[in-house]
Amino acid sequence: MSRVGQETEAIRAKYYPTMSKNYYQVTWEPIAQWKDTDANFVALYKSAYAGLHAKDPNAVVMGPAEPFQSLTTTRLQNLAKLGYANYIDAVATHGYYDAGTSPSHPPERHQTDANAADAANSLMNEMRLLRQEMQKEYKPNMKLFVTETGISYDLGTTYNPNYPNMNVLYAHGAVTARTHIILLGEGADQTYVFFGPDFPGEVGYGTFFDLDHPQAAFGTTNISPKPAAMEVATMTRVLDGTTTLGPVNNTPKGVYAYSFQQIGGGKVITALWTHNNSWWPEVNNSFATDLSTNYTLTVDSAGTSGTVQVVDAMGNVTNVAYTNGAVTLKLREQPMYVVSGNASVAKANATVPVGYTGM
Repeated sequence: MSRVGQETEAIRAKYYPTMSKNYYQVTWEPIAQWKDTDANFVALYKSAYAGLHAKDPNAVVMGPAEPFQSLTTTRLQNLAKLGYANYIDAVATHGYYDAGTSPSHPPERHQTDANAADAANSLMNEMRLLRQEMQKEYKPNMKLFVTETGISYDLGTTYNPNYPNMNVLYAHGAVTARTHIILLGEGADQTYVFFGPDFPGEVGYGTFFDLDHPQAAFGTTNISPKPAAMEVATMTRVLDGTTTLGPVNNTPKGVYAYSFQQIGGGKVITALWTHNNSWWPEVNNSFATDLSTNYTLTVDSAGTSGTVQVVDAMGNVTNVAYTNGAVTLKLREQPMYVVSGNASVAKANATVPVGYTGM
């Protein structure tokens, strides 16, 4: 580990001198991979932590990177009493949230469940419980990295000449973008999209088509973007270089909104969409593309008027007028982004995730 730290820091200094830290994820989904005791799991991290920090002054050691946030939370709880907090500088997790993260299992699916135990399994609540555990038993205000999250096609489906159709691709793209917006909005410092092109065995996880192999193959080079790739590109362009202000307060049932601010006191970007389980999926496993919900977003002080930029899921920009400090929007299952200038209003209308400090 000392040698890894020494060589990594040498590479950073030579090729990436403006990069402030080197990040080391020590384990990957240990619930499936780790066959030893909790005590030896902590001992593994103790060794890695000591070795990496011995030779890399910019090391950030992170773990445990379970597949679900809830599983990461549970492992953190189990390891806290063994001193695990002494051997990580940040928390890593994967962002899967359901038994099949897919168009039919969107991240908001359990959010409105009356049963609290079921509602805890929504992506929003899993992230909030993880942030709470980090703040309670680990170093205060730790960074959180979601190092892998993807959306597949529905469980049990297969590639064929008629699948996926455009309706499935619409839903796949919308759920992919919404999932990563929620992860960032609920306090992830960074999130990583899984995967590039489709690959065999797990149908649809790619954000690009494999154009050469009907059942997909690893290492393909002839690819084409799905709608999901375009939505990820838009999301990245709009939200990269922002910090999270958190979920917008007091949104009505079925409306989801998160605000972000560009680093250095810049513009505010609010990502918004609507989701209703009764629309999604509909009859014959289709996904609603034309249903919408009206929502009024406060973007400025009362009594003011002006315009905001609205960016749709594919990156198209329009200027929309607002009056009395608020703009009325027609929300759909695909997210949109509203770019506004009054950060004070946005901050007063959102709740920063527990322990999140941003850049």
